[in-house]
Amino acid sequence: MAEEKQMNYDVVVIGAGPGGMTAAMYASRANLSVLLLDRGIYGGNLNNTATIENYTGFKTVQGPELAQNMYDGATQFGATYGYGTVTALTVNEDGTKSVTTDMGDTFIAKAVVIATGSDQRKLGAPGEQEYSGRGVSYCAVCDGAFFRNKHLIVVGGGDSAVEEGMYLTQFADKVTVLVRHDHLKAQMVAQERAKKNGQMEFIFNTEVTEIKGDDNKVTGVKTHNNQTNEDGYIDADGVFVYVGVVPMTSAFKDLGILDERGWVKTDEKMATSVPGVYAVGDVRNTVLRQIATAVGDGAIAGQQIFNYISENDEG
Repeated sequence: MAEEKQMNYDVVVIGAGPGGMTAAMYASRANLSVLLLDRGIYGGNLNNTATIENYTGFKTVQGPELAQNMYDGATQFGATYGYGTVTALTVNEDGTKSVTTDMGDTFIAKAVVIATGSDQRKLGAPGEQEYSGRGVSYCAVCDGAFFRNKHLIVVGGGDSAVEEGMYLTQFADKVTVLVRHDHLKAQMVAQERAKKNGQMEFIFNTEVTEIKGDDNKVTGVKTHNNQTNEDGYIDADGVFVYVGVVPMTSAFKDLGILDERGWVKTDEKMATSVPGVYAVGDVRNTVLRQIATAVGDGAIAGQQIFNYISENDEG
């Protein structure tokens, strides 16, 4: 006989990125039953990141390696891992929360941590959707190796665009970074390193207006210079887009906890306006979205959940 699936937990953590895994570790270490729920492999965007140089305790560390270490820590005190995309979060009359997934499961919890993170913002240019997976990508680690000895376009001027552009130079012959503004917004150390890379070039004040292809794969991009109003065209074999992020919060829109842009609003204790519902990491309305801040959020939430359950548990 198959073992019956556990459906009731003290805590359900939605999202197994750095913040979610840390919250799961702190809550389970406090002897709470914890389900760590994710739509894919644990680690979130860590699995799409090559070298990390700004996480305390490591000079450098590979994203998947750090993800595995965090997962091992998150589950060592009894937290369990489950698969599924959360489609709804509702509050029951008794104050418990129901977490429903696309797998048809509904888990009941005394407290919930929203750690669903963010996703890459799309350009919205013609051809982007058509050639997604056929030359248009949002993940250099995932797809860079398919473009050996090719010319690649990177769109964006922040940390992700510069760092992932440098990563792509180990495969591509040339990486052209198209920057909407007249300057880069990436950290100076990354900028300096990129500008010394002979395989990278930067074109400023330039936007992609259309991604072109031959019905099979990307062949280039149409561009517009927002200073001179000149239109242009650049031959390319692939386009990697890094123009910001959007919160993954559609399942929580009816709870009244989101701001006008969809980010979750919390106080300094990571609590939302709904008692027993917390949020951590990149999904929050916060000034900095980094691994270190997500881990800090998760630690606070895990401890606060213990306090919340202790104060409200009739048992």
